[in-house]
Amino acid sequence: MTNNDLLIRLRYALDIKNTDMIDIFKLGGMELSKEEVLKILTKPQFDEDGEIDLSNPNFMLCDYETLESFLNGFITFKRGKQEQKPGQTKALEPAGKRDAANNLFIKRVKIALSLTTEDMIDIFYDAGLNVSKGEIGAILRKADHRNYKECGDNFTRNFIKGLTMRYRQPEQQ
Repeated sequence: MTNNDLLIRLRYALDIKNTDMIDIFKLGGMELSKEEVLKILTKPQFDEDGEIDLSNPNFMLCDYETLESFLNGFITFKRGKQEQKPGQTKALEPAGKRDAANNLFIKRVKIALSLTTEDMIDIFYDAGLNVSKGEIGAILRKADHRNYKECGDNFTRNFIKGLTMRYRQPEQQ
């Protein structure tokens, strides 16, 4: 699953509007136009080798830094800007291993939506997946921790499916 897929699915699950997407990127420190956001939210086309076709003018690849900026902006969008306390300096992230994109995605969405571990277990259960607190804890750890577990695409898909079931109201017929 590509980073573009993560954003497309999250946008659908939480019913985020295009203007909000632009604002979220801005809060995360990236100035993107509406056209650029729409290009990021376009499903990638693949060439005959199975690689993403980057020659498509209607598609823009979402790299790790772009995804991270969006997710940081999403936290600010949902929870508000966090003011520094007097005497507190901004903590720099250590230069160790960095999270896999799926782990980063789940961590930041959990923070943005103020989800507890029990909420996450319920979300996975709604999607048809039974997970333990230990499994969720392993995914939420720092990448250089000995019990860190890289999150797979299927796990992430189920998380987004559960979010969709929780946050999107069934349409009235």
